Amino acid sequence: MTTSDRGLHGRVLESLGPAITAGEYPPGSVLRTDELAQRFEVSRSVMREAVRVLESMHLVESRRRVGVTVLPMAAWNVYDPQVIRWRLAGADRPRQLRSLTVLRSAVEPIAAGLAARNATAEQCAELTECALGMVANSRGHRLEGYLVHDIAFHRVILTASGNEMFARLGDVVAEVLAGRTHHEVMFEDPDPAAVTLHVRVAEAVREGDAVRAQELTRQIAEGALQELDILAP
Repeated sequence: MTTSDRGLHGRVLESLGPAITAGEYPPGSVLRTDELAQRFEVSRSVMREAVRVLESMHLVESRRRVGVTVLPMAAWNVYDPQVIRWRLAGADRPRQLRSLTVLRSAVEPIAAGLAARNATAEQCAELTECALGMVANSRGHRLEGYLVHDIAFHRVILTASGNEMFARLGDVVAEVLAGRTHHEVMFEDPDPAAVTLHVRVAEAVREGDAVRAQELTRQIAEGALQELDILAP
């Protein structure tokens, strides 16, 4: 596929993917590749490549003599970062944010406890640096700068847990944090209590205090859910 084709295939995905996840094409809808190629003014090969990507996410299923069938949400790869991004861009955003935040509340406290036991000196230093970066960007409506350090902080926690399954959730957590910021489901400045909790988590991990690290991270997750009650009810 040429660079031009990749750009076209990306354009098709950025239109068709959100439409499917938003329910514009209900489960069971049959999409015709030829018709879609005409609609998006792309070649059949570009359209087929876009469909293959959607199939890899389990959003659609392609069958000969039937066409491309939209699958129900139960079949979707809901952990795919692109699927998460598309769902957060649609009307289902509050439910998706809540679902992802509940997932975080179940996983991240355990991961923080494990990180307190398993983190290397380098990971502890990185965690502290991320927390200080959050503090530095927590005032003056600097949410984009804050987001960079927030995502990095939670990636370190998940990776430092030593559990490869938790580590693979780094992209999922990154998408929910980015989604909250980019779709304005955040206060203009982060909650000072939440910022302080991140600093204390970094301290607990560095000191090897697993119980404290787990409890403090649980409080962060609970605070995120409370914010959703206010900003995305």
